[in-house]
Amino acid sequence: MSKVWFITGASKGFGREFTLAALERGDQVAATARDTTLLTDLVDRFGDAVLPLPVDVTDRAQVFDAVAATTARFGRLDVVVNNAGYTLIGAVEELGEQELRDQLETNLFGVLHVTQAVLPILRAQGSGHIVQISSAMGLATFPSTGGYSASKFALEGLSDALAQEVTGFGIKVTMIEPGAFATGLAASSVLTANRQDAYNPLYAAMSEMSATQAPAPEAVGGALLQIVDAEQPPLRVFFGEQATHWIPAVYQQRLETWAEWAHVSKAAEGK
Repeated sequence: MSKVWFITGASKGFGREFTLAALERGDQVAATARDTTLLTDLVDRFGDAVLPLPVDVTDRAQVFDAVAATTARFGRLDVVVNNAGYTLIGAVEELGEQELRDQLETNLFGVLHVTQAVLPILRAQGSGHIVQISSAMGLATFPSTGGYSASKFALEGLSDALAQEVTGFGIKVTMIEPGAFATGLAASSVLTANRQDAYNPLYAAMSEMSATQAPAPEAVGGALLQIVDAEQPPLRVFFGEQATHWIPAVYQQRLETWAEWAHVSKAAEGK
């Protein structure tokens, strides 16, 4: 049975790959973007199977209108992919308050808007799958990515609670945690306006690290289809081998530290 999708940030990167994968197998997609002209080729190719919708996820009313337009067109919702987002780059000392608020508005509150818009529909259906595009940096972080990681760490906590809240309604939740991919996300990153010379060595090191060849994203659409077609999809899943090596090592270090300082944890209770 074909599925009806609602995908944010569908014009490029992961969002476009997800949209293509769904459409190519005969599903229907409400594809949102700030600039829907970037979706014209998909409309030309797939016709009525794709519904282009102009959406800025920070605009709550616009999000709710888009979800309503989707169900009016297709009659239901099966898969919701919260993909829209961007990366704020800057050392914590450098971050402007408004810069960080803007990051959270898109990467966290944008997801909240979409999630709250679709939940009444999914609950009434007794089915549906919400896919949150998180990041490996929602589990660990690098210097200069504190603002971005703050948004993704928050998304992880929100989505973990959400999964527990909606399972009784037949709704599934998956957080996808990609490592580095050549999606153009880095090129569209927002650099803090408050650069300080003291952090120039940090930026030089990060620039050298980002020069490492990242895999192309063409296969992520097929990977997502495996997840949404699974009878018991995972709550969390990595995309890319980088994350499968990096994150377990980080967690192993955390486990060792917690064990090393367990005596202090007990001492905090007077034991």
